[in-house]
Amino acid sequence: MLSQGLIVFMRLLARLPLVWVRGVGWVLGLLLYGLLGGRRAIATTNLTLCFPEQSAQERRALVRQIFVYFTRAWLDRGWLWHGAPERTLQRLKIVGDVAQLNGDTPTVLFVPHFVGLDAGATALSQQIPRDFNTIFTPQSNQVMDAWIAQGRQRFGNARLFDRRQGVKEIVASLRQGQPLYLLPDMDFGSKDAFFVLFYGVAAATVPSLSRFARLGRAKVVPVLTRMTDWGYEVEVLPAWENFPSNDAEADTALMNRRLQDYIATMPAQYFWVHKRFKTRPPGAPEVY
Repeated sequence: MLSQGLIVFMRLLARLPLVWVRGVGWVLGLLLYGLLGGRRAIATTNLTLCFPEQSAQERRALVRQIFVYFTRAWLDRGWLWHGAPERTLQRLKIVGDVAQLNGDTPTVLFVPHFVGLDAGATALSQQIPRDFNTIFTPQSNQVMDAWIAQGRQRFGNARLFDRRQGVKEIVASLRQGQPLYLLPDMDFGSKDAFFVLFYGVAAATVPSLSRFARLGRAKVVPVLTRMTDWGYEVEVLPAWENFPSNDAEADTALMNRRLQDYIATMPAQYFWVHKRFKTRPPGAPEVY
């Protein structure tokens, strides 16, 4: 009942002006900053490791911003998934090298975990005439899992591949010209991962970007979604040159270095509440 009530709340929220939704997000974000000590500690630890030059005051201010952005993005799912289609068109702007998405060239979209990732997926599936696919981790709550899946498949003919299944269908869809909306920048454990540097810290990182690009014979196109006062800006960057190489570990290290450049443009909108350094190299102490 709680989950159903939350979904009803999100449907009602979709009817409000965006400035009201963002205002609610600001209040709830600061409230969650105060209440969720565990997540606040995770974000603080991540920032301490990645930005040791920051003062404690600067770090606290940034963590508060992170909670506000995260909460606002979560509430924005109301209008993204339930608002009028003309409203999403008005609030979602695709900019940059959009021509990279034309045609049917096999394409892997490198989508870092910025808070606007669902907005970016909605914009592409509604405005670009291609069938986009992504990989997901099922939620333990079946009601919420179904709601999220339905929201992410609202426009176009998007397919959601369960992370637990093999890659055969994913690679086949890539070769058929269906872009893969890939989010490989989280800690998925040590299995099949390389320990490569992220802000100078060894981070378990899966080489899926390199491997899918190679197996799908696909180009890699970064897509960065930025929250704005009027909605979201979805920036399509030029395809990476000479990628992938024959060295998946080197490719994965390069991905992390370029990700740092992207984060520098909007550090408060990155998913710092995730335990990015949970998996440690052999003998390294835990950090959380």
